[in-house]
Amino acid sequence: MTSNTAPDYEYERLAQLQGACRVVGVDEVGRGPLCGPVTAAAVWLDPDALPAGLADSKRLNAPARERVFADIMASADVGIGHATAAEIDQINILQATYLAMQRAIAALRVPPDHLLIDGNRLPPALPAPAQAVVKGDGRVLSIAAASIIAKVTRDRIMADLAQRYPGYGWEVNAGYPTKRHKNAIADLGVTPEHRRSFAPIRKILCP
Repeated sequence: MTSNTAPDYEYERLAQLQGACRVVGVDEVGRGPLCGPVTAAAVWLDPDALPAGLADSKRLNAPARERVFADIMASADVGIGHATAAEIDQINILQATYLAMQRAIAALRVPPDHLLIDGNRLPPALPAPAQAVVKGDGRVLSIAAASIIAKVTRDRIMADLAQRYPGYGWEVNAGYPTKRHKNAIADLGVTPEHRRSFAPIRKILCP
């Protein structure tokens, strides 16, 4: 990865210059899968102990993500939140994503006074001023950290669920609609972890 595409600390620095002390990055993972939770993370990075190798989680392989995950957990204030498949079906995936983000922010040890949130829309009822940053996981260091925390956490959840519901390949596909996953749904049926409001699942349940 070239340096000009790496996330940096400039958004956080700018917020600090404007008086913010606890600038927190927020990101989510799991909007696209057919099953499992949507998971969000909120991360405050200590400016004096920034973890090495931080990048958008999609640019790191699994061993690198695990390594940076451990470094972030050791040096940062981290909050993690989820919304379940049932909650996704109840309130829709966008609102469930907001709920997971709100839960992640609430789980921080110290409340934030400025939030940097990946995407182009902000969740409602945030506890601090917030800025949406499009493609923030590739631009903002604390959002990149949140993307790694959310990705590793959710992958671990899906690997655990794969033990409970074998045959769907969730330990590999994390619940995304791969050919193997869709074939397994046709062969094995729909589990309690599947999102019934998503079209591929709805078509099976209500042909």
